[in-house]
Amino acid sequence: MLRLDTRQADFDQCLERLTALPEGLDREVSRTVAAIIEDVARRGDQAVLEYTLRFDALAAGSVAELEIPPRRLAAALEATGTAQRDALEYAAERIRRYHQQQFQQSWQYRDELGNLLGQQITPLERAGIYVPGGKASYPSSVLMNALPAKVAGVDEIIMVVPAPAGELNDLVLAAAGIAGVDRVFTIGGAQAVAALAYGTQTVPKVDKIVGPGNMYVAAAKRQVFGRVGIDMVAGPSEILVICDGTTDPDWVAMDLFSQAEHDENAQSLLLCPDAAYLDRVSSSIDRLLPGMERANIIRASLTGRGALILTRDLAEAVAISNTLAPEHLELSVREPEVLLPMVRHAGAIFMGAYTSEALGDYCAGPNHVLPTSRSARFSSPLGVYDFQKRSSLIMCSERGVQELGRMASTLARAEDLTAHARSAEMRLKRD
Repeated sequence: MLRLDTRQADFDQCLERLTALPEGLDREVSRTVAAIIEDVARRGDQAVLEYTLRFDALAAGSVAELEIPPRRLAAALEATGTAQRDALEYAAERIRRYHQQQFQQSWQYRDELGNLLGQQITPLERAGIYVPGGKASYPSSVLMNALPAKVAGVDEIIMVVPAPAGELNDLVLAAAGIAGVDRVFTIGGAQAVAALAYGTQTVPKVDKIVGPGNMYVAAAKRQVFGRVGIDMVAGPSEILVICDGTTDPDWVAMDLFSQAEHDENAQSLLLCPDAAYLDRVSSSIDRLLPGMERANIIRASLTGRGALILTRDLAEAVAISNTLAPEHLELSVREPEVLLPMVRHAGAIFMGAYTSEALGDYCAGPNHVLPTSRSARFSSPLGVYDFQKRSSLIMCSERGVQELGRMASTLARAEDLTAHARSAEMRLKRD
């Protein structure tokens, strides 16, 4: 694993090379996705069926056959082992309770002229959730994507999940049942995103698409944005740990592993002002890695995009973190509250040695759909607010329009928009 020191002359250049994004989607992927989207938009169900057979080896006579009936969700939940069912329901309750705090209410007030001003907040009518399928099955993602939509009051939630060769994870279906998903289709890839964005004879068109996927799904979400809303285009998973040298080094090593095991492009960084502690964590990594089930992936990730970084102090570590705006930031220090006000950019902040990032992935309550690739500088975790929209309210009083109308007329004429000006002037009282 790479060792860096902020005192070295070329540190900034080394850090930039290490954290540079992997090469973007190549033109061939973009062209392939564009063709699929155009085909689904034009031919609907028939195109979805052909791509599902081609890419997922799943044959069906109609898209209706690819829909999972509600009784199947109920059966999956019933068949789930007690421990797993209890864990899913426990996590769902915590996620629901946390997101209820985000619910925004409509508001209004009267100004000094008697005008009513305000904001009406309404939920989306229909949301689409993409969930990875087959062996890469994530029931936690179902909860994290569906429950904020339910709390927001979305009328209908449509879930798509690929089922390669018919392989479907019952825990994903159980989670859909717990979260209150309305309809589930076993379709995936760019064709599923296109079906949600444009609608087909069977799959309803949605207002927003959320959820993770592979490079084809990411490319499809980029290309349909504007026709529908999307949550984000997620890059490789990231964790940045700031440590003062007091946390058990085995704990920190495993926290770094927890993100590295996602894929070879995931990024795991540890920043600490104690060189001896970095040595201890390095020893823990060497000792623990051979026993990990996904050791090859973790090793490739840590070798290609991981680093142990010696800083001058904790303040410098936070400054570097703010530059990188990590998806997951662990403040594994004795007094994380002291560092917290210095943190400007992070998707989620895990405070204290006992708080592993994994708790946030599953059951702490906050959402695990987080901005990556430095986008935490301008975006936020998925939340209830992503499924609510705001409409401005303006209702002028007879008195209020006299003043507002004169001001609007003056400004409109300054912009040479005379129809605007006359529209305002027509409501003014004549002397």
